[in-house]
Amino acid sequence: MFENKKIFVLGMARSGYEVCKLLGKYNNEIVITDKNEQNIDHIKEIEQLGVSFIKCDDPTNLLDKSFDFVVKNPGIRYDHPLILKANELGIKVVNEVEVAYHFLPKGAIIIAVTGSNGKTTTSTLCYEFAKATGKRTHLGGNIGYPFSQIVGNIKPNDIVVLEISAQQLHDCYDFKPNISILTNLTPVHIDFFGDYQNYINHKLRIFMNHTKDDIAILNKTNKDVYETTKNIKSNKLYFSSNDDKESKAYIKDDAIYYDNEKVITLDDIRVKGIHNYENIMCALIAIKQIGITNDQIKDVLSKFVGVEHRIEFVAKINGRNFYNDSKATNVKSTEIALNSFDTPTILILGGLDRGHSFEDLSDDLSHVTHIICYGQTKNRIKDFATKNNIDCMVVEDLIEATKCAYSISNEGDTILLSPACASWDQFNSFEERGNKFKEIVNSIEYEK
Repeated sequence: MFENKKIFVLGMARSGYEVCKLLGKYNNEIVITDKNEQNIDHIKEIEQLGVSFIKCDDPTNLLDKSFDFVVKNPGIRYDHPLILKANELGIKVVNEVEVAYHFLPKGAIIIAVTGSNGKTTTSTLCYEFAKATGKRTHLGGNIGYPFSQIVGNIKPNDIVVLEISAQQLHDCYDFKPNISILTNLTPVHIDFFGDYQNYINHKLRIFMNHTKDDIAILNKTNKDVYETTKNIKSNKLYFSSNDDKESKAYIKDDAIYYDNEKVITLDDIRVKGIHNYENIMCALIAIKQIGITNDQIKDVLSKFVGVEHRIEFVAKINGRNFYNDSKATNVKSTEIALNSFDTPTILILGGLDRGHSFEDLSDDLSHVTHIICYGQTKNRIKDFATKNNIDCMVVEDLIEATKCAYSISNEGDTILLSPACASWDQFNSFEERGNKFKEIVNSIEYEK
């Protein structure tokens, strides 16, 4: 399908670079554009494959009806002028996940994970569980490596775990996972999708090519998940944070059960919190379908301490515990983080202003003593904190916010970076933001 074609790649970053490397091996004529300067070595590499890189602010005039496909970076809105022009010209718009899927060898098993929160932890657990069975396993998608980067190393019967965002699902058509996980649904990314229902519709595309032979793993305690997936064609397997014996996995008497058999007690799991137990149940159900023993599950969970940038312990400095939750790019993620602590907490909030409300945090501030806010949202956060009678300090950037939090803290406090906002006002990614936070923290004299 993607051989001997003329292809326009909109946006470079990691996904555009990797999809050019993949498509460049199959006699395609490729043009890639980006408005930003790119790594010169990457440009030279793809140019050796015959790819033409053009830096420009408005690539619309470069597109004409001679192109067979447009491959869009998932971060680019679908009302971008070039995408609108492609639609007018009848040129199919896809993304690198869809492209890579067409190069997947037969027999490989795809486990795809989506949802408003918990995608990264669930994907990582699926990967660790699958590895524990001894099967060749790959991890990619929205976590780590683009699918187009790893697909060339995948062999028949391998397990492929992919974290998939709603933005990626928008431009997928033939993509068909064998097992699809929907962790939960909450109103996020409304700035991108316009409204919550449109966002839900995009999440449901992960099941669009399923038959009764494919498996959907669903959160029964999340009303929006349960209601909106009633009519999908998949074989539906549920997990529940309640004692619900009709679910495939559930929690009862402080233990996780699968098929009404006790698998592991919550005390034997290193990561804590209902959100983590739900992520574990998602992954447990998925890998049970390909074969894993309870002992293998216990072994993985005895070592698993969570994923980087998600309520990640950084350091203890003079009795203050610092946690990096930079991956909390929405309010729901920050709610989860706040409910993971019961100690006095200094909360660092702020980032890109998407116009979203912070009001849903109001019920989760019982142990928050101070809020430090920065970035585009700082003034709105200040108003929110004042309304909730929380002491708030307004600063310009994360460096100042972190140092300010430490300066007003007391021994026994938790200092939590859980921004409830995207990072793009001051950073290229939440990873860069989280790493900067850790760098600042570790620059302070501390005792571990």
